[in-house]
Amino acid sequence: MRIRRSRAVPLILLALSMLATAALYADFQSGYYAPTGAPSLAQEAPPKLSFDGNYEVGVYPIYPPVFPSGDGALEVKTYCNTCHSPRYITMQPPLPAATWAAEVNKMADTYGASIPDDAKRKIILYLQTHFTPETRKKY
Repeated sequence: MRIRRSRAVPLILLALSMLATAALYADFQSGYYAPTGAPSLAQEAPPKLSFDGNYEVGVYPIYPPVFPSGDGALEVKTYCNTCHSPRYITMQPPLPAATWAAEVNKMADTYGASIPDDAKRKIILYLQTHFTPETRKKY
């Protein structure tokens, strides 16, 4: 009986290896591991596009900044839109008069904005007149 048991173990191992080989071969044949299996996979068709729809968007409204009238308003609108939008002035919090002078001088001296000296004085005076904490109004 001992001899028969020793022969049974290799037979069982052989049978198990044959089953494993058959399972692996079945996986190869079903496309799990084959590189040619990917193109044959069925995918969902994309939805049909409709060309009869109207998808227009209206013009985006552009609201220009409101500047109070006064001496220097024209210079602000003329020279302060060369490098940035004049809206930046109206978006700023109210700044002290000395800060407005420093900002205008920085634009001309540091950043190289070509503002004539007489226009620079008018711009500084205009900003100090209308956009300081004491003079700022909601426009």
